[in-house]
Amino acid sequence: MQAKKGDWVRIHSVILKAEERTGNLPEDTKATDIQMWTKGFLLDDSAKIGDEVTVETYIGRQQAGTLTQIEPYYEHDYGKSVPELLYIGRSLRADLEAYEMEQEDENHER
Repeated sequence: MQAKKGDWVRIHSVILKAEERTGNLPEDTKATDIQMWTKGFLLDDSAKIGDEVTVETYIGRQQAGTLTQIEPYYEHDYGKSVPELLYIGRSLRADLEAYEMEQEDENHER
């Protein structure tokens, strides 16, 4: 797939390579590059996944990196439905309505 200028894309870049990081870090942290993923509008005329590109972020900053996604979207979810949770809202609403009716009855009796 080819992206064209102005398309919403996601890029990746390495901010600091592992060997450039300070020595005052745990070993597993020290062995890891500091990486950045950001989204923005493609400023290059066209590009494909893997190309080095420049984007303008939503707030107007320009960032360069490797094109990783065209028209990115969230891929996470909240897992499978939990049957026990499906009825909590209805049950709570019914309990609240019953409570409010009790309060109204008590106020009218005074």
